Amino acid sequence: MVKQILVFARKSMKLTILIAVSIFLIICAVALFFKPIYAVTINGESVGYSKDKSKLQARINQYMKNGDGEQSNIAFVQVDHMPEYKMCLLKRNIVTNDEEIYGKIKQSGVVYYKYYAIMEGEEEKAYVPDFIQAEQIVSKLKEKNSDNIDKITILEMYDIELKEFAEVEATVATLYKQKIVPVKKVVTTGKVNTSTNISYKKPALNINLIRPMSGTITSRFGAVSSRRVSKHTGLDIAASTGTKIKACAAGTVTFSGYKGSYGYMVVVNHGNGVETYYGHCSKLYVKAGQQVNQGDVIAAVGNTGNSTGPHLHLEIRINGVAYNPQNYLY
Repeated sequence: MVKQILVFARKSMKLTILIAVSIFLIICAVALFFKPIYAVTINGESVGYSKDKSKLQARINQYMKNGDGEQSNIAFVQVDHMPEYKMCLLKRNIVTNDEEIYGKIKQSGVVYYKYYAIMEGEEEKAYVPDFIQAEQIVSKLKEKNSDNIDKITILEMYDIELKEFAEVEATVATLYKQKIVPVKKVVTTGKVNTSTNISYKKPALNINLIRPMSGTITSRFGAVSSRRVSKHTGLDIAASTGTKIKACAAGTVTFSGYKGSYGYMVVVNHGNGVETYYGHCSKLYVKAGQQVNQGDVIAAVGNTGNSTGPHLHLEIRINGVAYNPQNYLY
């Protein structure tokens, strides 16, 4: 009996060893000719094989969060169909294509950009890349006491198209509107002070002025010529006929019409004795007694009156005395 048990034990051990060796050989054969790999599908379509699922998915997640790093102001990337992975054993000659799979994800992704719009009421006036710059614009407009500050707001926006961003100072200059200061006892009878009294001093105006237009200065303040018997009381800026002329500051129009050597002209009273003159115009867009805001179009460049070519004759007067416009503009 004992002998039979020993014989059976020997046979069992031999069989166990044979099975173990067979399994080992099978494993070696599989390892030699096959490898574990991930079959990848997107929206049910086979797109290839990945050798490292975790690494590929981490790269895709990073792309969805920050884009590919080549563009700025990306909020996120929307991908409608994420890849699905299925582990399998395939022959070792199967080529993985992680880069191609990543490229397909990028092709299907929709990039959304984040930026900030500077609003005036319901209208989008300018765009900046970050909230800090948006706050700077609003803060500067508050400092300048802009007349439209109550209408200025900041709106966070997302869009698939990246807007063209504006500079802070340029945006402030564009949006700023000077408050209209009521002018007391303004004479609107059509009388214009054409005194040739000039001063080279630079008294404070207590108002901010903007350039009425762009152009080339052709005659400076105080210049003399054979065409005039006194020194030049203003600044001549050449431009094409019809070029729009804007009010340098808010105020009340005290004259709009034809005035001798000035030709067609506009005079705006800004209060505290400060006036600006706009001469040799071709068209006038305002009337005496009308209030205007800074930047309002009031006339167009012309060649009327004592003029040898289309240009704007600009004067700044304080209590009737002409001062050099270049001390405040250009």
